[in-house]
Amino acid sequence: MCGSCLKHPRAFDATFAVIDYAAPVDQLVLALKFGGRLALAPMFAEMLGNTIQQHLMIAANDSTLPDVLTAVPLSATRLRQRGFNQALEIAKPLAHRLSLPLRHDLVRRQRDTLPQSLVRDLEHRRSNLRQAFTIPSEAIEQIRGRHIGVVDDVMTTGETLHEFARTLRRAGARRVTNLVFARTP
Repeated sequence: MCGSCLKHPRAFDATFAVIDYAAPVDQLVLALKFGGRLALAPMFAEMLGNTIQQHLMIAANDSTLPDVLTAVPLSATRLRQRGFNQALEIAKPLAHRLSLPLRHDLVRRQRDTLPQSLVRDLEHRRSNLRQAFTIPSEAIEQIRGRHIGVVDDVMTTGETLHEFARTLRRAGARRVTNLVFARTP
């Protein structure tokens, strides 16, 4: 772990990423996210599924598949603007590929936040996301004691996934694993 992660431990247990979020891959992610190129989502899911299965074949420890997958939700406003949630579009074929249940209703984004890409300062990124997510009462039993896989398109600083995992942990998640297509090196 890096010094920052040792100083500020993350609420998630592990992260799987296919590739570094750098040129030219960043343009593919942006084409999905902002260009509406939904046909890229199954390709991202296939590559992510391959990465996960490859790791599971190599690892002989507790690297088991999650019990259930969920996707980082968008706010209602952003979902209306974009018309789709890119994380959910990746999660659907990934759940099918890994034969896992997908629950898009485990966590809700309870308030609009600034896009993290517009927030440069790390402390502002943290405060931007504080209490952004909530668990509906009917979802708590689906989370308690379970290993939750969280699907997202990109992990940059990890603040969104950290806050999301904190929310899941408060509801009793046993383990939280991030499954992202690209990660900032």
